[in-house]
Amino acid sequence: MSTLITELALERVEFTCGHCWHQWSTDYDVQHYRDDDGRDWEYFSRDGTPVDSPYTPEGAPPCPECGRHWVGHLLARRLIPTPPGLHGTPREPIVDVAGHRPDRHGAPPLDSQAHPQPPGR
Repeated sequence: MSTLITELALERVEFTCGHCWHQWSTDYDVQHYRDDDGRDWEYFSRDGTPVDSPYTPEGAPPCPECGRHWVGHLLARRLIPTPPGLHGTPREPIVDVAGHRPDRHGAPPLDSQAHPQPPGR
């Protein structure tokens, strides 16, 4: 099965617990893709781990204060250009695949919660 990625984005999702009113946010990597049958799909991951959509009850994370689950809402998003990009888009050929920027393999993960929290309302 092959897929065609149609959109890549980073989405910041805000959660407000309806029990204790704690607010927090988390960043999700989102891929939109089309399968061989022409159906469109959405794939979420957090810190490199596949997760259910945070916009559904199945993917709602627990409140860090009381543990109850609450569906999130989109706070902000940033599109990530999909390759090869527009003509003239900066890009570099990879000549030595095995030796290309080996430091990227040992870089620490960028934590999805390593950002300032939105101000309380």
